[in-house]
Amino acid sequence: MIVLRVLPVIISFLLLAAHFSRADMLVFSIIALLIPFLLFIKKIWVARTIQLFLLAGAIEWIRAMFVYIGIRKSIGDDWTVLAIILSVVALVTLASGLVFQSKSLKKVYKASIIQD
Repeated sequence: MIVLRVLPVIISFLLLAAHFSRADMLVFSIIALLIPFLLFIKKIWVARTIQLFLLAGAIEWIRAMFVYIGIRKSIGDDWTVLAIILSVVALVTLASGLVFQSKSLKKVYKASIIQD
């Protein structure tokens, strides 16, 4: 089932939308909510575009992690758990882009011409 295969992508964008919403970045939050709707377009450029947005999302999680670590350090709080959680979220966001490398999704998004 295609929906289950792209579920990590959808969850990653929902988490990014929540992150942007919490930071009062409404435009980015709306974009993160709208990007998964591109999944209905079965073209190779959609898969690559979503992968690029997921890469950018992972970079944003790392950037946010360093900002939050700086805040935690400045007030004397422990920051190790925060770093672990946001590192895992960044890795999951990045890894979500790999779903398009599966044979079934390559076929759906007409990427079978791409060599493995």
